[in-house]
Amino acid sequence: MDYIIREIYKEEYDLLNDFLYEAIYIPNGVEPPPKSIINCPELQEYVFDFGKRKDDKALVAEIQGNVVGAIWVRIMNDYGHIDNDTPSLAMSVFPKYRGQGIGTALLQQLLLERV
Repeated sequence: MDYIIREIYKEEYDLLNDFLYEAIYIPNGVEPPPKSIINCPELQEYVFDFGKRKDDKALVAEIQGNVVGAIWVRIMNDYGHIDNDTPSLAMSVFPKYRGQGIGTALLQQLLLERV
C-alpha cells in the first residue's frame, strides 16, 4: 500500500485525539476503555493546544488522502518527562494499517527531521 509521510496540517490537529486513543496500550483480552478516557488531564497534555508550543511537531502518514497514522512530539510534564529540553513522543497507526511499516516510516522521518 502506497503512503506518504508529511507534516500535519494545522486543520488536522484535532485528529491527534483519535491517534492518542489508538496509542493507548490495551493487552489482548482486555476490554478497551471508552474513548472519553483521552479527556483525562494527564492524557490531554499530549494534544491540548497542539501547535502552540514552540517544540510541537507532528507528522502523519496519508493513504489516498486519508490520514492513517501520526507521530508527534512536545515538551511536557508527562509520565516519561526527562527535562525541559527533551520532548516526549507519541505515535499510533489505525489498526487496519498496522504491520505495513507505516509506524517505522513515521519514526524514521521524525528522527531525520529532528537531528
